[in-house]
Amino acid sequence: MRAEAAAGRAGGIVGLVPTMGFFHEGHLSLMRAARAECGLAVVSLFVNPTQFGPGEDLAAYPKDFDRDCALAAAEGIDIMFAPEPGEVYASDHATFVNVERITAGLCGASRPVHFRGVATVVAKLFNICRPRRAYFGLKDYQQARAIETMIRDLNFDVDLVRCPIVREPDGVAMSSRNTYLSPEERRAAPVLRRSLVAAGQGIERGERDAGAVARQLCHAIETEPLARVDYAEVVDADSLAPLTRIGRAALLAVAVQIGRARLIDNLVVETAS
Repeated sequence: MRAEAAAGRAGGIVGLVPTMGFFHEGHLSLMRAARAECGLAVVSLFVNPTQFGPGEDLAAYPKDFDRDCALAAAEGIDIMFAPEPGEVYASDHATFVNVERITAGLCGASRPVHFRGVATVVAKLFNICRPRRAYFGLKDYQQARAIETMIRDLNFDVDLVRCPIVREPDGVAMSSRNTYLSPEERRAAPVLRRSLVAAGQGIERGERDAGAVARQLCHAIETEPLARVDYAEVVDADSLAPLTRIGRAALLAVAVQIGRARLIDNLVVETAS
Protein backbone atom coordinates (compact mmCIF):
# COMPACT_ATOMS: atom_id res chain seq x y z
CA MET A 1 0.00 0.00 0.00
CA ARG A 2 2.82 2.43 0.82
CA ALA A 3 4.53 1.69 -2.49
CA GLU A 4 1.29 2.28 -4.41
CA ALA A 5 0.67 5.49 -2.47
CA ALA A 6 4.19 6.77 -3.13
CA ALA A 7 3.73 6.17 -6.85
CA GLY A 8 0.32 7.83 -6.71
CA ARG A 9 1.64 10.93 -4.95
CA ALA A 10 4.45 11.20 -7.49
CA GLY A 11 1.89 11.38 -10.26
CA GLY A 12 -0.85 13.41 -8.61
CA ILE A 13 -3.16 13.49 -5.59
CA VAL A 14 -3.98 10.45 -3.47
CA GLY A 15 -7.49 10.46 -2.03
CA LEU A 16 -8.56 8.19 0.83
CA VAL A 17 -12.07 7.14 1.84
CA PRO A 18 -11.81 5.42 5.25
CA THR A 19 -14.66 2.95 5.83
CA MET A 20 -15.72 -0.07 7.85
CA GLY A 21 -17.42 -1.59 4.84
CA PHE A 22 -20.98 -2.77 4.10
CA PHE A 23 -21.29 0.04 1.61
CA HIS A 24 -24.37 2.12 0.98
CA GLU A 25 -25.01 5.25 -1.07
CA GLY A 26 -23.34 7.42 1.55
CA HIS A 27 -20.05 5.55 1.11
CA LEU A 28 -20.42 5.64 -2.67
CA SER A 29 -20.87 9.42 -2.62
CA LEU A 30 -17.50 9.73 -0.84
CA MET A 31 -15.91 7.46 -3.43
CA ARG A 32 -17.29 9.57 -6.27
CA ALA A 33 -15.87 12.72 -4.72
CA ALA A 34 -12.45 11.08 -4.33
CA ARG A 35 -12.55 9.70 -7.85
CA ALA A 36 -13.45 13.10 -9.31
CA GLU A 37 -10.71 14.99 -7.46
CA CYS A 38 -7.77 12.58 -7.14
CA GLY A 39 -5.36 10.76 -9.41
CA LEU A 40 -5.33 7.71 -7.12
CA ALA A 41 -8.56 6.90 -5.27
CA VAL A 42 -8.16 4.54 -2.31
CA VAL A 43 -10.85 3.01 -0.11
CA SER A 44 -9.83 1.45 3.17
CA LEU A 45 -12.09 -1.26 4.57
CA PHE A 46 -11.30 -2.12 8.16
CA VAL A 47 -13.69 -2.85 11.02
CA ASN A 48 -11.56 -1.22 13.68
CA PRO A 49 -11.72 -3.12 16.98
CA THR A 50 -10.30 -0.30 19.09
CA GLN A 51 -13.29 1.99 18.51
CA PHE A 52 -15.79 -0.50 19.92
CA GLY A 53 -16.42 -0.58 23.66
CA PRO A 54 -17.46 -3.58 25.77
CA GLY A 55 -20.90 -4.86 24.79
CA GLU A 56 -20.96 -2.97 21.48
CA ASP A 57 -21.55 -4.57 18.10
CA LEU A 58 -18.02 -5.42 16.92
CA ALA A 59 -18.80 -9.11 16.35
CA ALA A 60 -22.18 -8.38 14.75
CA TYR A 61 -21.12 -5.47 12.53
CA PRO A 62 -22.48 -6.21 9.04
CA LYS A 63 -20.02 -7.43 6.40
CA ASP A 64 -20.15 -8.34 2.70
CA PHE A 65 -16.64 -8.09 1.31
CA ASP A 66 -17.36 -9.33 -2.22
CA ARG A 67 -20.29 -6.94 -2.64
CA ASP A 68 -18.19 -4.06 -1.29
CA CYS A 69 -15.39 -4.81 -3.76
CA ALA A 70 -17.85 -4.88 -6.65
CA LEU A 71 -19.42 -1.56 -5.62
CA ALA A 72 -16.03 0.12 -5.23
CA ALA A 73 -14.89 -1.18 -8.60
CA ALA A 74 -18.05 0.16 -10.22
CA GLU A 75 -17.16 3.62 -8.85
CA GLY A 76 -13.69 3.44 -10.40
CA ILE A 77 -11.77 3.06 -7.14
CA ASP A 78 -8.14 2.22 -7.82
CA ILE A 79 -7.26 0.38 -4.61
CA MET A 80 -9.29 -1.36 -1.93
CA PHE A 81 -7.06 -1.56 1.14
CA ALA A 82 -8.49 -4.21 3.45
CA PRO A 83 -5.92 -5.26 6.05
CA GLU A 84 -6.47 -7.83 8.79
CA PRO A 85 -6.45 -6.61 12.42
CA GLY A 86 -3.07 -8.23 13.03
CA GLU A 87 -1.57 -6.18 10.21
CA VAL A 88 -2.83 -2.94 11.72
CA TYR A 89 -2.22 -3.62 15.41
CA ALA A 90 0.75 -5.50 16.81
CA SER A 91 -0.07 -7.99 19.57
CA ASP A 92 1.53 -5.60 22.09
CA HIS A 93 0.23 -2.37 20.52
CA ALA A 94 0.64 0.39 23.11
CA THR A 95 0.22 3.76 21.33
CA PHE A 96 -3.06 5.63 20.96
CA VAL A 97 -4.15 9.08 19.79
CA ASN A 98 -6.42 11.07 22.09
CA VAL A 99 -8.19 14.14 20.73
CA GLU A 100 -9.33 15.95 23.84
CA ARG A 101 -12.18 18.41 24.53
CA ILE A 102 -13.93 18.06 21.17
CA THR A 103 -14.61 14.37 21.88
CA ALA A 104 -15.73 14.86 25.49
CA GLY A 105 -19.46 15.29 24.83
CA LEU A 106 -22.07 13.88 22.47
CA CYS A 107 -21.03 10.36 21.39
CA GLY A 108 -17.81 10.64 23.38
CA ALA A 109 -19.77 10.79 26.64
CA SER A 110 -21.60 7.51 26.08
CA ARG A 111 -18.83 5.76 24.09
CA PRO A 112 -15.70 6.69 26.07
CA VAL A 113 -13.17 4.64 24.06
CA HIS A 114 -14.68 5.32 20.66
CA PHE A 115 -12.84 8.41 19.48
CA ARG A 116 -9.49 7.24 20.81
CA GLY A 117 -9.89 4.21 18.54
CA VAL A 118 -11.08 6.31 15.60
CA ALA A 119 -8.23 8.83 15.85
CA THR A 120 -5.65 6.07 16.26
CA VAL A 121 -6.75 4.04 13.26
CA VAL A 122 -7.16 7.11 11.04
CA ALA A 123 -3.66 8.28 11.98
CA LYS A 124 -2.37 4.83 11.03
CA LEU A 125 -4.28 4.90 7.73
CA PHE A 126 -2.83 8.32 6.94
CA ASN A 127 0.67 6.99 7.58
CA ILE A 128 0.08 3.87 5.48
CA CYS A 129 -1.94 5.27 2.57
CA ARG A 130 -0.30 8.72 2.47
CA PRO A 131 -3.34 10.60 1.15
CA ARG A 132 -3.39 14.28 0.33
CA ARG A 133 -7.15 14.35 0.77
CA ALA A 134 -9.39 12.28 3.03
CA TYR A 135 -13.16 12.11 2.61
CA PHE A 136 -15.53 12.01 5.59
CA GLY A 137 -19.32 12.17 5.66
CA LEU A 138 -20.98 14.64 8.01
CA LYS A 139 -23.43 12.14 9.50
CA ASP A 140 -20.55 11.47 11.88
CA TYR A 141 -20.03 15.20 12.45
CA GLN A 142 -18.14 14.81 15.72
CA GLN A 143 -15.83 12.29 14.08
CA ALA A 144 -15.06 14.71 11.26
CA ARG A 145 -14.29 17.52 13.72
CA ALA A 146 -12.08 15.21 15.79
CA ILE A 147 -10.07 14.19 12.72
CA GLU A 148 -9.79 17.81 11.55
CA THR A 149 -8.38 18.67 14.98
CA MET A 150 -5.94 15.75 14.88
CA ILE A 151 -4.76 16.77 11.40
CA ARG A 152 -4.08 20.30 12.62
CA ASP A 153 -2.48 19.35 15.92
CA LEU A 154 -0.23 16.58 14.57
CA ASN A 155 0.67 18.41 11.33
CA PHE A 156 -0.61 15.77 8.93
CA ASP A 157 -0.23 16.80 5.30
CA VAL A 158 -3.87 15.93 4.64
CA ASP A 159 -6.94 17.98 3.78
CA LEU A 160 -10.17 16.62 5.22
CA VAL A 161 -12.99 16.95 2.69
CA ARG A 162 -16.40 17.23 4.33
CA CYS A 163 -19.16 15.48 2.39
CA PRO A 164 -22.89 15.98 3.01
CA ILE A 165 -25.16 13.46 4.70
CA VAL A 166 -26.86 11.11 2.23
CA ARG A 167 -30.43 10.25 3.18
CA GLU A 168 -33.13 7.78 2.30
CA PRO A 169 -36.27 9.24 0.66
CA ASP A 170 -37.95 9.48 4.08
CA GLY A 171 -35.05 11.46 5.52
CA VAL A 172 -33.27 8.71 7.46
CA ALA A 173 -29.51 9.16 7.32
CA MET A 174 -27.90 6.22 5.55
CA SER A 175 -25.95 3.94 7.88
CA SER A 176 -24.70 0.38 7.81
CA ARG A 177 -26.44 -0.10 11.16
CA ASN A 178 -29.84 0.61 9.61
CA THR A 179 -29.84 -3.09 8.66
CA TYR A 180 -30.38 -3.88 12.36
CA LEU A 181 -33.85 -2.31 12.24
CA SER A 182 -37.00 -4.43 11.97
CA PRO A 183 -39.68 -3.14 9.55
CA GLU A 184 -41.55 -1.52 12.45
CA GLU A 185 -38.38 0.07 13.79
CA ARG A 186 -37.44 1.32 10.34
CA ARG A 187 -40.81 3.08 10.12
CA ALA A 188 -39.99 4.79 13.42
CA ALA A 189 -36.52 5.97 12.36
CA PRO A 190 -37.58 9.16 10.45
CA VAL A 191 -38.42 10.72 13.83
CA LEU A 192 -34.77 11.79 14.12
CA ARG A 193 -34.80 13.91 10.98
CA ARG A 194 -38.30 15.28 11.60
CA SER A 195 -37.34 16.38 15.09
CA LEU A 196 -34.11 18.03 13.94
CA VAL A 197 -35.89 19.93 11.18
CA ALA A 198 -38.63 21.11 13.56
CA ALA A 199 -36.06 22.31 16.11
CA GLY A 200 -34.09 24.04 13.36
CA GLN A 201 -37.21 25.83 12.23
CA GLY A 202 -37.67 27.10 15.77
CA ILE A 203 -34.22 28.69 15.61
CA GLU A 204 -35.02 30.20 12.23
CA ARG A 205 -38.14 31.77 13.77
CA GLY A 206 -35.98 33.47 16.38
CA GLU A 207 -35.50 31.04 19.28
CA ARG A 208 -32.02 31.55 20.74
CA ASP A 209 -32.30 29.68 24.05
CA ALA A 210 -30.25 26.55 23.41
CA GLY A 211 -31.77 24.74 26.37
CA ALA A 212 -35.28 25.34 25.07
CA VAL A 213 -34.32 24.05 21.61
CA ALA A 214 -32.70 20.94 23.12
CA ARG A 215 -35.82 20.23 25.19
CA GLN A 216 -38.02 20.64 22.11
CA LEU A 217 -35.77 18.29 20.18
CA CYS A 218 -35.81 15.64 22.90
CA HIS A 219 -39.56 15.88 23.40
CA ALA A 220 -40.21 15.51 19.66
CA ILE A 221 -38.13 12.33 19.49
CA GLU A 222 -39.82 10.89 22.57
CA THR A 223 -43.21 11.10 20.86
CA GLU A 224 -42.04 7.96 19.03
CA PRO A 225 -42.60 5.04 21.45
CA LEU A 226 -39.78 2.93 19.99
CA ALA A 227 -37.17 5.68 20.34
CA ARG A 228 -34.93 5.96 23.42
CA VAL A 229 -32.89 9.17 23.48
CA ASP A 230 -29.20 8.86 24.31
CA TYR A 231 -28.67 12.58 23.79
CA ALA A 232 -30.32 15.53 22.05
CA GLU A 233 -28.06 18.56 22.32
CA VAL A 234 -27.35 21.98 20.89
CA VAL A 235 -23.63 22.76 20.68
CA ASP A 236 -21.26 25.13 18.94
CA ALA A 237 -20.73 23.85 15.39
CA ASP A 238 -16.96 24.36 15.61
CA SER A 239 -15.89 23.55 19.17
CA LEU A 240 -18.85 21.25 19.96
CA ALA A 241 -19.04 22.96 23.35
CA PRO A 242 -22.54 23.16 24.88
CA LEU A 243 -24.36 26.40 24.17
CA THR A 244 -26.50 28.52 26.44
CA ARG A 245 -27.45 30.98 23.73
CA ILE A 246 -27.38 30.14 20.04
CA GLY A 247 -25.02 32.29 18.04
CA ARG A 248 -23.92 32.17 14.42
CA ALA A 249 -23.60 28.41 13.90
CA ALA A 250 -25.13 25.72 16.08
CA LEU A 251 -25.05 21.95 15.69
CA LEU A 252 -28.21 20.11 16.66
CA ALA A 253 -27.08 16.54 17.33
CA VAL A 254 -28.96 13.43 18.41
CA ALA A 255 -28.24 9.81 19.21
CA VAL A 256 -31.25 7.53 19.56
CA GLN A 257 -31.58 3.83 20.30
CA ILE A 258 -34.27 2.10 18.26
CA GLY A 259 -34.23 -1.63 18.82
CA ARG A 260 -30.66 -2.91 18.34
CA ALA A 261 -29.61 0.15 16.35
CA ARG A 262 -28.02 3.25 17.80
CA LEU A 263 -28.78 5.95 15.21
CA ILE A 264 -27.13 9.35 15.02
CA ASP A 265 -28.05 12.43 13.01
CA ASN A 266 -27.45 16.16 13.08
CA LEU A 267 -28.32 19.51 11.58
CA VAL A 268 -26.20 22.66 11.37
CA VAL A 269 -28.21 25.87 11.73
CA GLU A 270 -26.59 29.19 10.86
CA THR A 271 -28.07 32.48 12.01
CA ALA A 272 -27.34 36.14 11.39
CA SER A 273 -26.57 36.66 15.09
